[in-house]
Amino acid sequence: MPKNKLQKFAEFEMFPNTRTHPMGMKGHWNTHFFTTDKPITLELACGRGEYSLAMGRMFPDRHFIGIDKKGARLWVGAKTAFEQGLENVGFVRTHIEFVDTYFKRDEVSEIWLPFPDPQPGASKANKRLSSPRFLKGYERILQTNGKVHLKTDSDLLYEYTLETLEDYGCKLLKNMPDLYSQSVNDPLLTVQTTYEKRHLAKDRVIKYVCWQFE
Repeated sequence: MPKNKLQKFAEFEMFPNTRTHPMGMKGHWNTHFFTTDKPITLELACGRGEYSLAMGRMFPDRHFIGIDKKGARLWVGAKTAFEQGLENVGFVRTHIEFVDTYFKRDEVSEIWLPFPDPQPGASKANKRLSSPRFLKGYERILQTNGKVHLKTDSDLLYEYTLETLEDYGCKLLKNMPDLYSQSVNDPLLTVQTTYEKRHLAKDRVIKYVCWQFE
């Protein structure tokens, strides 16, 4: 492993706004991690946490936690949040399939999935973040009427998600097959990660899906 990655891993562990495989935090995020009781939003497969950072700046009355397994990427988001004094933004290094191990029922108000890996190939369908395997975990931790948001440029992931949501019995709130072809009033939908900017530069069509569990 390159030396700079090891250094980032070590620094990530030292930031006050980070946790790694946070056992014992279930039900205690607003008291043992943050210092106030506010709604919690998760950004899953967050990479550098660009969405978490943007949301944290927009909504100081909410808490945001970016989750990913790659510490070197998380280091960027954690360092940025720390240096900018974003005390409502934190980062967790762990595997997303264990999200319901670290958050209790009704502890999370919203979940964002901005440009997750589409995992092409039928054999990888179970790894997609909108697969039933992951939906079960989201359902366990989301509050009643809590929302899940997906942005993607992948036709495969978009179509798979719609089919899966129907089979799972989810309530589809928004389905925008071409997000920027119409007026976007929600400021959260205008946040663009590095990946999204790259996709747009290649004239890729951005899709957006929002749903709830019934």
